Amino acid sequence: MPQLPSVEAMMAKDEASRSLGIELIEQGEGRAVTRMRVRDDMVNGHAIAHGGLIFALADTAFACACNSFGPVTVAASADIVFIGPARSGDVLVAEAVLRTRFGRAGLYDVTVRRDQEVIAEFRGRSHQLGPAS
Repeated sequence: MPQLPSVEAMMAKDEASRSLGIELIEQGEGRAVTRMRVRDDMVNGHAIAHGGLIFALADTAFACACNSFGPVTVAASADIVFIGPARSGDVLVAEAVLRTRFGRAGLYDVTVRRDQEVIAEFRGRSHQLGPAS
């Protein structure tokens, strides 16, 4: 997988994603795909994956997609809709796609799946810290 310099540098320093076992498996301008296996220590008292950890997987895909253009870009807002549960041992894949960029802002959608089943839908709004291109 060819690495985009800004995304490669960001992920090399991302201890939070690394500690959760989140891997970047695909990337390109305005898109990224991440993967995480749900571990036993990631489930809540109902034996389903903690929503915050599913959010973290989607947020990492979002971060990789919005930083793919070069300048440092951060989240301005994000929300998630949980559609189905994930359980220990499930492999979740999050695919982030740029919807639109305007000025220093961008809007991205991230779909989290287990196999072909949608687990969650995430929408993030980004803010580029450097000058607009």
